[in-house]
Amino acid sequence: MAFWFCIGVALLLSLWSRAETAGIPDGVLRMECHDRYFMIAVDLSFTGDEPHFEAVDETGAYAITQQYAAQCGYSINVHPLPGHVELRASYFSCQTQNKDDEMFTFNFNLNVTQEGKEVTYPLQDKTCSPSVPWSPREVTCETNYMEVSVRSEVTCPSGTKKDDWNSLKPAHSSTTSDWQVMFQTDDEQLPPINISDARKQGYAFLLTEGRLVFRAPYGQPESFSTEVNGVPVETVHATIFSRQSWVVLMVDLVAACSMDEGLYNESGYMMWETPEMLYPNLDGQQINVGLQGELVAQPVAEERGYIVGKQNNTIQICIPENAEGRYRKSAVEDDLYEFYVYHLYLEQILVDEDRVETRIRSLRTLATPLLPSPIFAENQTVLEEHMFTVYLGDVPEDVQLAAVHLNGQEFTVPLSVSSLIITKVVHPNNTHGYKLKVPFEDPVVLQQFSKTDALHYILNINYTLTVLPEKDLYYHMESVVALVTDVSPPQFDAVCTESGISFKLDHRPFDYLWEITIDSDLLTSELADQHGYTMSNDSNSLLLEVRSSLTATSTRTYP
Repeated sequence: MAFWFCIGVALLLSLWSRAETAGIPDGVLRMECHDRYFMIAVDLSFTGDEPHFEAVDETGAYAITQQYAAQCGYSINVHPLPGHVELRASYFSCQTQNKDDEMFTFNFNLNVTQEGKEVTYPLQDKTCSPSVPWSPREVTCETNYMEVSVRSEVTCPSGTKKDDWNSLKPAHSSTTSDWQVMFQTDDEQLPPINISDARKQGYAFLLTEGRLVFRAPYGQPESFSTEVNGVPVETVHATIFSRQSWVVLMVDLVAACSMDEGLYNESGYMMWETPEMLYPNLDGQQINVGLQGELVAQPVAEERGYIVGKQNNTIQICIPENAEGRYRKSAVEDDLYEFYVYHLYLEQILVDEDRVETRIRSLRTLATPLLPSPIFAENQTVLEEHMFTVYLGDVPEDVQLAAVHLNGQEFTVPLSVSSLIITKVVHPNNTHGYKLKVPFEDPVVLQQFSKTDALHYILNINYTLTVLPEKDLYYHMESVVALVTDVSPPQFDAVCTESGISFKLDHRPFDYLWEITIDSDLLTSELADQHGYTMSNDSNSLLLEVRSSLTATSTRTYP
C-alpha cells in the first residue's frame, strides 16, 4: 500500500525523577529491553493472583485496565507456569517518554494486595533503545492489539494504484482541515470521522519526531475477519487525511494479523501458521523466530530443531516439543497428563517493488492439548535380600510423592518408620523417581502359604502424588508379589538317649512361619521348665531334651 505524508511537530520532553524500587525482594522483579517493546516480569508469589500496573508520566498515573492496555500499547499476561505476571509496553505506548525515536523511557507502578491492604510499589524507570533501525513501516501483532507505524517522510512509490485514488475521492471532498480517518472493511468504505472521535472509539494515533503510529484493539467494529488459505486473519485498514487548501495530505495504514491458535501434531511439534502474503505487493521475505522474546535467524532456529516451511502460500512455523524457552505443566483429569506452552515471537521482513521494507512482528501464546504423561512402577526386588524394592519412575518435575498406602496402611512422606525406606532419584531429563524398600518380615507385608510349599509375600502399593502448585492429587496403584518356593515345615532330628529323647532343629529363614507345640500348648521356656525339659535356642538351632514320654510336634500356622 502506498503512503505519503509530510508534516513537522515539536515534541516537548519533560524530566522525570527516578523512583527506586523499594520494598520488592531481590529476584522477584525483572526488567528487559527488547527490539520493539519493554518487558516487566514479577513473581506471582509476591503479587498474588490479581496484580495491577499503573503507567506513569508527568501528568499522573494511569491504571492499565484491559481496555486501556489495548488502546495504549500495553499487554498484561499472567503466566502460571513460570509463575509470573508479565507486562509488555510498546515503545510507542501512551505514557512512554520518546526522545527522537531512539530513546524510550518507561515508568510504572505496581499495585498488589498484601495482608488485606493495597500497596503501591513505584518501579525504577527504565530507558531502552532499539537494537535494530526502524523500518519504513512496522506492524506489531500483540496479544490484545494491532499496531502499525510508518516513517513520516518517504519517497513516493513508482506507481499509483487505483485503490489509492478511490480512497482519495472522499478525502478531497471533505470541507474540514482537521485530521480525519476513514476505515475500510472487506466490502465497503466507511464515512470519515474525526481523529478525536476515533480515539473515543478505542483507537490510538500518535505523531513522534519521525513516525506516525496507529493502534487498534482486536475485535473493533471497523476491523474485519477473514480466512486466507484457511488461516483466520484480522485486518484493520485506516486512512488518515487532512485537506490544507488545495493540498490533501494522507497516509494509508493497514495492520493484518494471523489469529491462528496453533495445532499440535503427532510428530511432537507445535505448529503455527500465517499467510505468506498478508500484505499485497510485498515480497522478499526473511523470517526470524524464537520464544520468550528472543529472535534468531531462520537457519539458527532450524539448527535448534524448528521447521520453517511454506505450503499453499502459507508460512508454517513448527516448534519442537522440547524447544528451549517452552514451559511444561502437569495436570490431573482422572489420569495424569501434561501440556506445553510456547510464547512465540515471529518477525517477517518484507519489501515492495521499490525496496521499501516492512517488518511484521507477531507475539502469540500457543498451548498443546492435554497429553498422556504415564508413570510406571518397576519391581526390582531381589529375593536373596528378603526385601521388596519397587521403583516408581517418569515422575514429572512438578509432581511430588506425598504418601504411600501399603496394604491399606498409610505412610506420609518423609517416612517416620525406620524399617521402610523411600529414596528420591533425580534424572537429567527433568523427571525423577522414588525407590521404595520394604523388608519381607515387616508387619505391613501380607504373607500367604500355598499347598505347593510356596510362600507369597504380597505388597499392595497406592502412591499418592501431588501436582504443584495446585496440589491436585493423583494416585498410582501397584501390586508386587515375591514368591519363595520349597518352603516346607521344619524337620527335627530325634536321637534316643539313655534318659529320653533329644530333638534338634537347625534354623532356616522361613521357620518362623511355624509354631512348635507340646500337644496344644506353645513351646516356650516357661513350658519347658514346667515339664522339666531342657531347651536351648540360639540363632543357629533349637535343642530340646525330653526326659519323659511326651513328644514335641510341629504344626503349621499362618502369620
